[in-house]
This record gives sequence, structure tokens and C-alpha cells, in this order.
Amino acid sequence: MNRDHDIIVAPATAPGGAIAIVRLSGRNACALCDRLFEGSGRLAEAAGYTLHYGRIKDGERTVDDVVVSVFRAPRSYTGEESVEISCHGSSYVISEILRLAQAAGARMAEPGEFTVRAYLNGKLDLAQAEAVADLIASSSQAAHALASQQMRGGYSASLEALRERLLSLASLLELELDFSEEEVEFADRRQLRETLETIAREIDRLRNSFSLGNAIRQGVAVAIAGAPNVGKSTLLNRLLNDERALVSDIAGTTRDVIEEQVNIDGVVFRFLDTAGIRTTDDRLEQMGIQRTMASIRQARIVIYLVAADALGVDSAVPPPGFSLDPQQTLLTVVNKIDTRPSLSLPDGVIGISARNGIGTDALCRALRDCVDTSALFHGDPVVSHSRHFQALSQARDALSQALTMFDSLPADLLAEEVRSVTAALGTITGHGTITPDEILQNIFSKFCIGK
Repeated sequence: MNRDHDIIVAPATAPGGAIAIVRLSGRNACALCDRLFEGSGRLAEAAGYTLHYGRIKDGERTVDDVVVSVFRAPRSYTGEESVEISCHGSSYVISEILRLAQAAGARMAEPGEFTVRAYLNGKLDLAQAEAVADLIASSSQAAHALASQQMRGGYSASLEALRERLLSLASLLELELDFSEEEVEFADRRQLRETLETIAREIDRLRNSFSLGNAIRQGVAVAIAGAPNVGKSTLLNRLLNDERALVSDIAGTTRDVIEEQVNIDGVVFRFLDTAGIRTTDDRLEQMGIQRTMASIRQARIVIYLVAADALGVDSAVPPPGFSLDPQQTLLTVVNKIDTRPSLSLPDGVIGISARNGIGTDALCRALRDCVDTSALFHGDPVVSHSRHFQALSQARDALSQALTMFDSLPADLLAEEVRSVTAALGTITGHGTITPDEILQNIFSKFCIGK
């Protein structure tokens, strides 16, 4: 990958549509396209950001009527000269254009190579490049908003602001080391500590957003738990509007976790239909119950289902040993309320009939209310990748080390801790640790030493 002077070509749209786009990128991409495109003028002489109607020709044979978009470096997706051929979506037409482009000197792009070139040419950072793939894969309004916000650089801007603060810190510490005998005024240790604490709070805020961001990106995990024969599989089928899970009056029918996705008001929920929780000597059922408990531990939301026809409302509580983490949400749901129409439910308990569909709309509203996506639509940066969360955690650990030993650390060791924080954050965007040149530039531009 990244053979810099190669012209690369590949379809830029998914197969199956009426219209397709074939993209070429690289130095002299327009001149190469002229070898297969016949229009009113030469693309190599065309202005950037212009459209040209013509034909893709194989000798005297016309392959397709097309519209060609011309992009001049550096104002293109890759930062290179680029051409996008809009053609009909026929697999034959696309394959012919690719064949002719390769015969003219282009090569097939490797997976992700257009975005790699965009990163290497400074059009995207690593976080934005990852967001491109997330945007393509997004299957809900919330996932789309999350990926779009990251691709536009909002998340990267927050990290860059942190990096600028760390650069100022490093510059102050370099002043202390290199100009300690000069009459130079710089921030005292109290101000330095306050800056570090401010950065720590911002990193904590980003780390805390990971629970939401990862759930939106992967789908919000919801475990449907309860005793055997309370209607867990029936509820899953009702939510899916499909007979996906096997339903039976025989206790212990569900032995393994069944996972399916449902989009509720712009958020994808991953429902996990689990084995019934009970005491049993059946080895296979015991294994299913163990998987149930594992699914419950991994879920963001747990629906604890109780059957109204078999249990009193006072029993609508999880059994002993059924505990959740503070970050998890428990929804207690009483099923089969159609068998006990006079049953009074306490506040917070949702009554449904999974078989008849009664109350499932209220359950869906309760599920959606458990996921606050307002930050996504207000432009607040939200962390969605495990790699980013780990990098932020490393940065926070280094920052904690610096704060713990702040009063005893000399300036050179404190500066090293600051560099560790910056290096960890830099792995997210690809902007590495602070360089000596950056420190010098910062010192001389902001502190006016020597004028």
C-alpha cells in the first residue's frame, strides 16, 4: 500500500445500484482518464471541480455514457488529483471501466487505500479515517450522527485543544529548565497544577462518553432475562415482528443466547434472548444459564421478565445473586397481563402481553429513554472506539502520576510525564508526542524571549 506515484482505481459505491462511481486518484489521473474517456475536451486541461459528459471507449466501441468529475490537488478526498466516473451500475460496465483504467496504467486500489492517502496527505487524521468506515457501516440515525461528527473533526478538535494545552505546559517547563537564571516570567506551579487538573477532567469526560459511543456504534446490548416460560422468546419475536426464536411450553427450550437487532427511534438495540434462570440438574441447561449470566454482565440494559399468570407482582424482582453494575439499567417487565387484567403494577414496572402486543410500545419507549443521545446531536465529542478509550486511559494514568508526584518532581521529570500524556493522546489522531521544534516555536512565538 502507499506506492505514492501510482494511480489507483476502484469502485467508490456499493454494487447493486442503478448508478455507480469509479474513482481514480494519483498524479496525472486526469491524463490517464483521457485515454478511455471521449468528451468535448481533454480532462487533463479541465479546471478542477467541473463535470464533463462523454463516453468511455474501448477503441471504437462505446462502453457507457458517463459523467466525469475532476478534482485538483490538494482539494480532493485524497489530497491528490482525482477523477470520479459516474456510470451505470451494471457489473459489466464497472468491470470494463476498471479493466480499461488498468490497461491505461492504473492499478486496483488496495482496501482502504484512498483513505490511507487522505491521511498521509493531511486531509484526515486517524480518528477521522476510522470514522469514514463507521459512517459507511452506520445502520441507525444515532450511529450516523456519531460517525459524521467524528469525520468532520469535532472529536479531533477536542484532542487538538488538549494537545495545545500540553504544548504550553511543556514550553513552560522548558523555560524553567533552560532560562531559570534569566529574568523570564512564567506560570507558577499552582497554575501548572490547575492546568493539569483541567486536562484531567476533560480526559475523564471523554473516557466517560465511551459507554454511550461504543453502545451506539456496536448496538445497545439488551439482555432479556427471567425464569423459564415467562415469554422471553415470545417477546423477542414480537420486537422483531418475526418468528426468530423457538417458542415452547417446555421449560428450558432456550439453551443458547439468541441475538437479533432492532432499530428503535434511530438507535440500534441488540436483543439477547437468554436461557431461563432456574436451578436444574440438566448439564446443557446449566451451560445455557451460565451464558445467560455472562450476557447479563455484558448488557447495557437488562429486561427482567416476569409472568403475571404465575407470579404475584411482589415477585417481580430479580432472584438473589442477580446483581447489576451501576452503569447498567434494569427494566422490570410483567408479561401476560392479559391473563390478569385487574393486576395493579407498581411505578416503574411495565406491563405487556408479548403474545398479543399489548404494552410493547411502552416498553420500546422505555428502552429508547435509557439511551441519551442528545450529546450526539449537540456536537459534543463522544468516544466510540476501544482503541481510543485505551489511549485516553493511558494518558489519564500518566496524568495521575504527574499530579500525584507534582510537588516533588523536578521540571525535567514533570516534562517527561507531560510528553507521555501527549504521546498517548497522539496515537488516537496520529499526531505524535510534542517535538523539540514545536516547543521552541511555542516559546519564541508566545513568550517573546529576545524578541
